[in-house]
Amino acid sequence: MKIIHVLTRLLRAGSEENTLACCLAQARHGHEVLLVHGEEYDASLRASVAGALRVVTLEPLLNPISPSRDISAFRQLTRLMRDWRPDIVHTHQSKAGIVGRLAAREANIPGIIHGVHILPFVHVGKAQRLMFLAAERLAANFTRAFIDVSQAMRDICIANHLGSPDQHHVVHSGFDLARFANAQWPQEPHLLLGTAVGEPKPPVVLVLAALEPRKRHVEFIEAFGQVVDRIPNVRLLLAGEGPARSAVESAIQRSPFANRVRMIGHHREPERLISLADVCVLTSMREGLPRVMMQYLAGGRASVVSHLPGVEEVVKHGVNGIVTPAEDVGAAAAAVADLLENEHYRARLADGAKLTDLSSWGLESMCERVELIYQSVLESALSPARPNDIRIGESLAKQTLGLHGL
Repeated sequence: MKIIHVLTRLLRAGSEENTLACCLAQARHGHEVLLVHGEEYDASLRASVAGALRVVTLEPLLNPISPSRDISAFRQLTRLMRDWRPDIVHTHQSKAGIVGRLAAREANIPGIIHGVHILPFVHVGKAQRLMFLAAERLAANFTRAFIDVSQAMRDICIANHLGSPDQHHVVHSGFDLARFANAQWPQEPHLLLGTAVGEPKPPVVLVLAALEPRKRHVEFIEAFGQVVDRIPNVRLLLAGEGPARSAVESAIQRSPFANRVRMIGHHREPERLISLADVCVLTSMREGLPRVMMQYLAGGRASVVSHLPGVEEVVKHGVNGIVTPAEDVGAAAAAVADLLENEHYRARLADGAKLTDLSSWGLESMCERVELIYQSVLESALSPARPNDIRIGESLAKQTLGLHGL
């Protein structure tokens, strides 16, 4: 098959790493793979895959709303798809999902697939919800299959009339399970923790997440004081990079507990950080079903995570983790302090994490499922078009992009 994957951004985050894993597996299986991403990318990450597949940077494709650049991205993608003639166009992330599917439809690509890693109309204001939902419904008209990271994502899509149930396929975001289950501490952990050589390891809280506002690092730093009040020698490790870095740095500088917070950027061995941690945290306001939750579990660590759509599919409150209200970061900080004070409870959750069945999050399972979906889509593309399958010309695409800025 000839396959194009379209991403808005190529950073070190869950949806991007998930997409890259699929791209590399498809290339190994002999498919021709082209990865298209916008102007925001990690150069080292891009270079790491460039030898295995073709990678194209499309500068007009960016995350913020920009009607003129969105129309330019649509036109460039359409030309690229007409020239390359892929069998499958697989879009990821919200902006790339709309622009990429519009372009694929205009280029008459037979297999148009969208990966639902996150839904842009969830946990946003009313005006944004209506705008994003209208754009998603438009693109759904010519999407042959949706690949959802969780059952909850699938259910929300269907409830909002984004595709029929038979078009949706739940495929968990895979990763190397053994790598996390068998991880050891990082070398020279005292350098990460800011402690003296030979000093006993203090209690460690880890937040492993891209630095984006929706992950709410700033809010957790502001709430972290209640953890320090109860466990004075605690360390908070923030591992990740992203557009909110300056805001996070400012929050640390403002904090009276700045000497307890360590910002370590991207770490190439996140499994070692999880091994070092006593409690792992994710305080996101809006996500799909982030695989970092599964990485915490695979690493056998007690975790405190936000109540996101689909979280109950894997994190059982009080059994293998603690689930706190998504809107209450203070509750997450209080739960962290409770776990650090109660070693027995923390150990029980860690044991529950180790016993969690994560087999469907394996890399091979994910890639095999995606391959089967591609084959099914191409077979159905040979049959007569669905009655509601409408042709979207460039003029309508311009109007859509201009009105919705997507």
